[in-house]
Amino acid sequence: MRALVQRVSEAAVRVDGQVLGQIGPGLMILVCAMAGDTEAQADKLARRIARMRIFQDDAGKMNRALLDTGGAALVISQFTLAADTTRGNRPGFSAAAPPDQGERLYDRFAEALRGEGIEVATGRFGADMKVSLINEGPVTIWIEA
Repeated sequence: MRALVQRVSEAAVRVDGQVLGQIGPGLMILVCAMAGDTEAQADKLARRIARMRIFQDDAGKMNRALLDTGGAALVISQFTLAADTTRGNRPGFSAAAPPDQGERLYDRFAEALRGEGIEVATGRFGADMKVSLINEGPVTIWIEA
């Protein structure tokens, strides 16, 4: 699985003009299941992100994790993270998991984060979503499991 993690002061997702999920300080996580990914990988990715030390401590160093800050996570499905841009001008997405597997692993990832004690808001898998956020820092990190 792949994720793009952004430290935010706030983030929200809308579908058809309605807010589906919003958070204050925490992480906005774009997540993509790749073909062949497993539930164990979704669980591992959630554990790693919950413990990733990317929030500042009192000395100004990135030394605190989401679990330490009490922040929330906005989790958005993002199959385009599977893009293959090695040839031509049009990305290929064949490395992404099929929709049924992708949705199952997206849901599993969100539940695994909740299991870590993180408040989680989500978008809607496969929907045309409008995501807004204020990136803190900015801090943006690519992670794979």
